[in-house]
Amino acid sequence: MKPAPFSYYRTRSVPETVALLADLGLADHGDGAKILAGGQSLVPMMSFRLARPAALVDVTRIPGLEYLRAGPDGLRIGALTRHRTVELCHDPAVLDGFGVLPGAARWIGHYPIRARGTFGGSIAHADPAAEWCLLAVLLEANVVLTGPDGQRSVPAHEFFEGFYTTAAEPDEMITEMHFPRPARYAALTEFAQRQGDFAVVAAAVTADLEDAGTTAREVRVVLGGVGPLPFVVNTADLSGRPATAATWRVAGRLAAAQIDPPADGHGSAAYRKKLAATLVERALTEATRHP
Repeated sequence: MKPAPFSYYRTRSVPETVALLADLGLADHGDGAKILAGGQSLVPMMSFRLARPAALVDVTRIPGLEYLRAGPDGLRIGALTRHRTVELCHDPAVLDGFGVLPGAARWIGHYPIRARGTFGGSIAHADPAAEWCLLAVLLEANVVLTGPDGQRSVPAHEFFEGFYTTAAEPDEMITEMHFPRPARYAALTEFAQRQGDFAVVAAAVTADLEDAGTTAREVRVVLGGVGPLPFVVNTADLSGRPATAATWRVAGRLAAAQIDPPADGHGSAAYRKKLAATLVERALTEATRHP
């Protein structure tokens, strides 16, 4: 299939992009403008006419928005950073506290998608099963938006509002993701019917361990594919438990008990609950295997 007709613009700076988005909005440009940052999600949706933007604003030529910078204030990732760039990152400063990000990148689609798709594009697309969306919520990241009034920072759990819906205004663009706190014990795992497909269920976890790694001070679990948003599991009951396989099994059951997943052609609600329990247990085992 072919997309519906649209106007095409290419910008070469963030201020130019913001001004153009504002102008297109003031002109009541049909169904609105969409930013093209990698196109690995947007273009297929346009081809199936699930999305019909009246204008595309291509930001792929804007310099200075592709980077991973680890420092005292955490990790900052530019909006145009490719998935493959994250996957291949060997910077010790990134791997030490944020190794879950390169580790999770391998789950994203196929090689051509990882080579072309961008971090900011995935966050903007807001698929509740997408790896970067889950990790943004799990690691309490902030989405940095730039608009006519300058920059603002929105916590990831407030940025995602539903299926493909975010708190970004029509005249704003994502310019950066900020991960303020490292997570040494973290992992993401998922299940898809075919390699490269979106996950039927995905589980992202972190564990804050004490007593030489034998006790779980705090456990965080976020699930994807079980609703319109990344689902944050209430894990208060796990605090103070031993960091053992038995505790991780309890965590899986706890996660499954809290969700009410949809049923579709990929599986029933009961099937997704079982997947959630298994994946949470598996992810916590992986996260705590190595520091």
